[in-house]
Amino acid sequence: QEQLLESGGGLVQAGGSLRLSCTVSRRPLSSYAMGWFRQAPGKEHEFVAAINWRGDMTDYGDAAAGRFTISRDNAKNMMYLQMNGLAPEDTAVYYCAADLSHVPNEYSTTYYWGQGTQVTVSP
Repeated sequence: QEQLLESGGGLVQAGGSLRLSCTVSRRPLSSYAMGWFRQAPGKEHEFVAAINWRGDMTDYGDAAAGRFTISRDNAKNMMYLQMNGLAPEDTAVYYCAADLSHVPNEYSTTYYWGQGTQVTVSP
């Protein structure tokens, strides 16, 4: 079974930045289209961003557009989410997602998941 490992979460003040990272353990990262979702307390999973296998196509959820940037480095087996201009409403557990067959921009159809990394934004 594939394992996804996120890192880079933490506590940041409003207006600050964080970069999340994700790697995979079993297949080369280039095998997967990748994405990020988040879940705030009491809310459903929300699509944040996704990127195709080669990294030449990206997709963003409404909350991320203009502030977050998804990228990948297949040679390093790493995928990233650069988050700028963070606000308290961005506080959530952020999950790395991967899929072999399609770009993961819908929670219900995405196959592989990481354990999540907490992002907390203070006012």
